[in-house]
Amino acid sequence: MVDSQSTERIFHRVLKDKWQQISHGEGIYLYDTEGRRYLDACAGVHVVSIGHGVKEVVEAMTEQASKVCFTYSRFLTQSQIDLADKIGAMAPEGLNKAFFISGGSEATESAMKIARKYHLSTGNPQKHKVVSRWQSWHGNTVGALSMSGRSSWRQDYDPYLLDFPHITPPYAYRCPYCKTQNACQLNCVEELERVIHQEGSENISAFIAEPVLGTSACGVAPPPEYFPAIREICDRHNILMIVDEVVTGFGRTGLNFAIEHWDVVPDIMATGKGLSSGYSPIAATLVHERIYDAIYQKETHYVHGHTYGGNPLSCAVALAVQNYIEDHNLVERCARMGDLMLEQMKALEALPIVGEVRGKGLLLGAEFVADKETRAPFAVERGVTAMVVNKMFDRGVLIMPGAPGLIDGVAGDHIAVSPPFTIDEAEVKETVDVMREVILEVGEELGY
Repeated sequence: MVDSQSTERIFHRVLKDKWQQISHGEGIYLYDTEGRRYLDACAGVHVVSIGHGVKEVVEAMTEQASKVCFTYSRFLTQSQIDLADKIGAMAPEGLNKAFFISGGSEATESAMKIARKYHLSTGNPQKHKVVSRWQSWHGNTVGALSMSGRSSWRQDYDPYLLDFPHITPPYAYRCPYCKTQNACQLNCVEELERVIHQEGSENISAFIAEPVLGTSACGVAPPPEYFPAIREICDRHNILMIVDEVVTGFGRTGLNFAIEHWDVVPDIMATGKGLSSGYSPIAATLVHERIYDAIYQKETHYVHGHTYGGNPLSCAVALAVQNYIEDHNLVERCARMGDLMLEQMKALEALPIVGEVRGKGLLLGAEFVADKETRAPFAVERGVTAMVVNKMFDRGVLIMPGAPGLIDGVAGDHIAVSPPFTIDEAEVKETVDVMREVILEVGEELGY
């Protein structure tokens, strides 16, 4: 345990009197300096897909560090070349150009700029706006935050944000259209068409979406027809389709990339967290060869980049992680463990305050409601999400609090569960058993 006085030189994201300090990790567990063990059922923040302390990755890191750790854009290194080849072969057909950066916000920001550059290169200089969805999350840089639809995180920085339009997400449990219909009519897709007409297709550069939502509404995924319909609209209006796979990419939903569940190929794909499983900061924006070729038909350079993008150490680490995932069939394991965990978590819907459990692979979420029949949320000041997350923490199981405001930008309580792919059946059961125990306890404290 570390008190706040001893960390006074750190600019904290949250003020606390005491901090637990982690000494090491092993497999799906973290250990603090007092010897307490935590089951990491959120993989940090959807990051540590292969678990902690994998020796093959440490060995690759050491080997590369003994050669060279950093070069800038005048040079290439073999680890960068090999990683680009590896992930290009994994990605949907045609997405074989990798632009390396250090994190997810940089990946989506790069996607936005690449889309803009494409339209400049192809004679459409007015195209600059990006359409996205409410309750989406695309990152913390100004461009990424402008595209994001997480109201609670946009508010403080609103004066800096770009004027980008947002549409309703395909959130069936809360859909304003579906609640008056017997089945989904894809009205949220029609909303994209309306926004394009209102803004003028000549002004719209791209549409960006997460295939499966992360901590803004964890586990929410659209129906089978959604992304094919989005693809058709984008093609018809010369709008690039950007898929944000920062959370979902590299196996998290049980396939290499979540967009494969819908058999659609985007123009640009942002990736991040699972690329290196947290062993070194790295992300990649994957670009369709058609987009790349159009940009470089008349140009010799793309004016954008970051200091550490493509550094050899991070590339070597990410390559070792992806090889480890392949060698141990961890994407298939993620799908299998995800099915098991979803089945067990679905049983929680019988509890008084659980409205819905949802997700794909090992990216799962549970939403809490004050009234199951009307789906009315709890009052924000009751802090239901924090109650669940903190009680699970006290029992040694780590999950993510869902971002506030998943319903209307203000209200809505939910949690995110996304353990490493290496979790086993007993650890799945332990996680869900603790979750059940905690949710029942919270429900009793709330009067249920």
